[in-house]
This record gives sequence, C-alpha cells and structure tokens, in this order.
Amino acid sequence: MTMIGDKLQQVQARIVTACTAVGRDPASVRLLSVSKTFPPEALREAHAAGQHAFGENYVQEGLAKIEALADLRATLEWHCIGPLQSNKTRAVAEQFDWVHSIDRLKIAERLSAQRPAGLPPLQVCLQVNVDGGANKSGVPAEEALALARAVAALPRLQLRGLMAIPEPAPDFATQRDLFLRATAVFDQIRAAGMPLDVLSLGMSADLEAAIAAGSTMVRVGSAIFGGRS
Repeated sequence: MTMIGDKLQQVQARIVTACTAVGRDPASVRLLSVSKTFPPEALREAHAAGQHAFGENYVQEGLAKIEALADLRATLEWHCIGPLQSNKTRAVAEQFDWVHSIDRLKIAERLSAQRPAGLPPLQVCLQVNVDGGANKSGVPAEEALALARAVAALPRLQLRGLMAIPEPAPDFATQRDLFLRATAVFDQIRAAGMPLDVLSLGMSADLEAAIAAGSTMVRVGSAIFGGRS
C-alpha cells in the first residue's frame, strides 16, 4: 500500500477509536480529505486507496484538479471549504458538489441562481463563527437560524448542515467545548424543524474532540498528505 493509503488507514483508525470512546457508530462520521497545495497525483493515490471526497480551500486550485482528474469525476465528490467571494460563485456552482463556507445570503443566492439545471442540487453548509473572532469567516451563532431559513428556501441548493473552524485550543476539553458551541447551534436549527444532517467539525489536530462533540464530517489534510510546504 502507498504512503497516502497507509495514512488514510491511520486516520480511519483514529475515527473508529474516537467514536468508540463516546459510544458512536464509526459509520456516522465521514472523512473529507483536504487536498489544498497537493498535486492531482496525490489525490489519485488517495482515490486508489478508497477515498472519494476531497475538500479544496482555493477555488482556482480546485478547478484545476477537477479538470486534471476528469477521468475519475463520476466517483469523486468535490467540496469547496474555503471562503467564497462573489466573483467565484459561478465556477463553484458549475463544478463543485458541496460548499461548506456559506456565511451570508448573497453568496447562497448567487450559487442558487448559477447552479446548472442539469446537475443535482448543490449541497451546502453554513459556516458559523463559534468563538467570536472579529476577522474570522462565519455567520455569528445568533444569526445562524435566520440564515438557515433563508438558504433552505432557495432553489437548486440543499442545506445539509453547519461547518465551523474554531481557534486552535491546547487540550481536548477546550477543543470539545468550542466544538460544542457549533453543536448547540446545529441542534437549535434542527429543533426549529430543519432536517440538517451534517456537522462539519474537526481537522488533523482535533478530530477526536470534534467527534466527541458530535461531528459527522472531519476535514483532514496534513495527517493524510503530510505537511504543507
């Protein structure tokens, strides 16, 4: 098995261990491989080892990889997970399967209008700012429900859940407490009658705490592909 295949197995084992520790079914957590800065060959290697969902932070880089891996398109799921500017929404609506980083209605409206009719609805998550950092992306927690209602009403989009990227924390308990803030917003929106099923929380360094807090999708890059140059 390749090195990337080995690393994927190690991450999957971490997911199983983390789920077992809190009495969750490991099948309830999906692995999203974050492939920014890594070449298409690395994704091809991960795909050969059984990985099908890939997250890209930068739209142009993601589009280049979608093109380079066009022969695998039917078996790949492309997630846009970085901040999204208005001038990039058309390319994302036309080429990606998921967007995790919607934090204002204008972006969602553009994605909805620009999603081609021949494609399935674009799967979307709202990005929530759970620790109040002023320069961080994400809708404030107290505004998330109103945004969720507005996004859910748009055609060509399917609102699936929430994503959050809290500030790095030094220990498991602090990490989990930050993630639990996102879980609370998720639960609030579901309690309002919206059928969310995706909580996109946790990365290489803190996926165990995210799973303990209820994450259903972990976004892992360096633990699979290695450190970024």
